[in-house]
Amino acid sequence: MSGTVLADTGPLYAAVDPSDEHHERAQGEIRRLNSEGLGVAVCYPTLCECYSLVLYKLGAGTAQGWLGEIESNSFLMNPTPDDFREAARLIRGYQDQSLSLFDAVTAAVSRRLGLPVWAYDHHFDIVRVEVWREA
Repeated sequence: MSGTVLADTGPLYAAVDPSDEHHERAQGEIRRLNSEGLGVAVCYPTLCECYSLVLYKLGAGTAQGWLGEIESNSFLMNPTPDDFREAARLIRGYQDQSLSLFDAVTAAVSRRLGLPVWAYDHHFDIVRVEVWREA
């Protein structure tokens, strides 16, 4: 999966919500991903988390449209049972952090597949996962 980034909820949500503080940044990064031919992978837990945010903050129509875009333009994947075990280990290892299970699973998948995470969340830096950023 070289040439792919693993998306976190932050940029996925920011891209669809014009009132989000990171909206312009997310839109610019999508243009960059497209121009560089980079793919976007999304774990199903992230898809569920972000869909719920879009649904409850922006409404059913926006959420349904967003879901269709993600299905058409992303590689969707299931974490493995080992990814969930690794995520639990990460959470126990960083007890001083409010590391969500969503983020911990994304970090575990990132490590297993060697994919940088497209995220705005500082927790990925704390758990020492490669983060994809604007150059």
